[in-house]
Amino acid sequence: MKVVLDQDKCIGSGQCVLSAPEVFDQRDDDGIAVLLEETPEAGAEEGTREAARICPALAIAVAE
Repeated sequence: MKVVLDQDKCIGSGQCVLSAPEVFDQRDDDGIAVLLEETPEAGAEEGTREAARICPALAIAVAE
């Protein structure tokens, strides 16, 4: 699995951080998401897929 985050699309809702905190974080100054793990470990895959699915800005893409 490979994760791509388009920070230009991100609106800072934080749903990705709630779904996969080991993969995503947010910048303190503006809340824009930050990708911590481009290739998440097996235990984080489900949360990462959920983060991409519920992202209101469609800023997360997951490739299997």
